[in-house]
Parts: sequence; structure tokens; C-alpha cells
Amino acid sequence: MAKVQVGIVQMTCTANKQENLDKAIVKVREAAAKGAQIVCLQELFTSLYFCDVEDYDNFALAESIPGPSTNALSAVAGELGVVIIASLFEKRAQGVYHNTTAVLDADGQYLGKYRKMHIPDDPGFYEKFYFTPGDLGYKVFKTKFATIGVLICWDQWYPEAARITALMGAEILFYPTAIGWATTQDEATNIEQYNAWQTIQRSHAVANGVYVVSVNRVGEEAGVKFWGGSFFANPFGALMHQTTPDQEEIVVMELDLDKSDYYRSHWPFLRDRRIDSYQPITKRLIDGD
Repeated sequence: MAKVQVGIVQMTCTANKQENLDKAIVKVREAAAKGAQIVCLQELFTSLYFCDVEDYDNFALAESIPGPSTNALSAVAGELGVVIIASLFEKRAQGVYHNTTAVLDADGQYLGKYRKMHIPDDPGFYEKFYFTPGDLGYKVFKTKFATIGVLICWDQWYPEAARITALMGAEILFYPTAIGWATTQDEATNIEQYNAWQTIQRSHAVANGVYVVSVNRVGEEAGVKFWGGSFFANPFGALMHQTTPDQEEIVVMELDLDKSDYYRSHWPFLRDRRIDSYQPITKRLIDGD
């Protein structure tokens, strides 16, 4: 039986980058003490969510990957024997920045990075001001414990990203994320938005027969209440665990990777795909132009 213990860290952040990194390391240690073999941190965990404003000073938060944060986390990964998934603000070159997640294997080895492909530009989420769209394509990483796919936040809404990553061999799809409600919204709108966010990701699990693990932050920052609600879904989309919307949490769950074969055999959505008919999906809109 191919089983793996997966841990998630849902936490609040401050304006102090080193303080956030140190806090995340403490929580990785706590997750490992609970038995976690893979630990996923939330999107841009070393800072407050700075994309709520367009401010050139925020580019100073970026760093190279590999770089200081991955070096520190590599040491922890090797010491504890755990895989760490770390979402960071990458400075690739002068004037070129990415929203990037690094993967560190259980021996401390840096396995590579995924650069966020889909970049939002909404009120309070001005990511196109900061981030160049990813150019590495979709990625999977063969870690000691599982072959994992990593996507980032806004990627969550796109079935194509999940499908391609699953087809590349991902057994688990991880989504580090930072999403929340405007503090001025009514409760009905809040519930509708959260349900849409969770539903689309659980549908990725169903369509691809893989586990989905989504890790969100909590806390109120600049008029946005990050809604937490991190969750695990099994390969048929069943909700295995959901965290609270307003508290820091460390959760460790056992995932049985052999379940993918069971669900894919009994519900053969991958087998039955009509790949010969999908060419039109590469168009922006099917309207004759």
C-alpha cells in the first residue's frame, strides 16, 4: 500500500519577513512531529499579502530561488526527513519577478520550482503589477514519498492546469493559496465564494482521480479577511478535512495513493476522454474569429 502522511500549515503573517520564515519553520517541525512526510505552506508565507496595493517598494520582498529561504528550508527538510513545498516571491532578474513555489526533497535537495501561470488582477489582488506569468509550464516533482504537482492560487480555477499536471503523473495536486473576502461583503456572498472555490478544486480531484490539497492563509490584512478553510479531498472529490476560517492550524492526513487506481478504474474518466475532439480548447473563444 502506497501511503503518505501529508501536512498543511495554515497561518497568519506579519510585515517581518524573517519572523514569518522562522514561524513557518517552527510549524514545519510541529507537522513533522505529528508524522508529516510532506508539508505544504501557504502562498507567499514570508510576508503579508502585498498585492493589495501597487507599490514599487514591495519588490524588495523578492529573492532568488534557490536563495536564502530555500537554503534555510532545505536544511530543515534534510534534518527532519520531510518534503517541503514553499511558495515564495522570486526575483529572477532586474525587473522580472515571479510568484513561485519551490520543492525541497526529504534529503534537503532542491528539486526545482513552479512559476504561477495564471495571474489575477482584481481589486485587492493586483498581481499583474508584480508577477510575470510563469514560463516553465506545468510541473511535477518526484519526491521521496510521492510524485506531486504544484499549482498556485489563481491556477485553482482552471481545469486545464489540473488536467495537464495530473497527466504528467501527479499523484497529489497541491495548491498554496492566499484568498479571502472583502470585509465589506455580506455573509451570503462570502459563503457563495468559498463554496465555488472549494467546489472547483474538488472537481479537479474527481476529473483526474487524484488527491487535492489546498492550503490557505488566515487573518485580516488591508480590508481582506483571508478565509482559511484549507482542505484535503480524495480522488473522488470527497472532503476529508476542512480547517476553520479564522484560526491557525496544522493538519496531518494519511493519503492512500493506491486509491487513485481504484477510482480511475471504477470511474474511468481519463480512459474515456475524446482527446481527438479537444483541439478547439486552444482558442480564446469559439466564435469564428
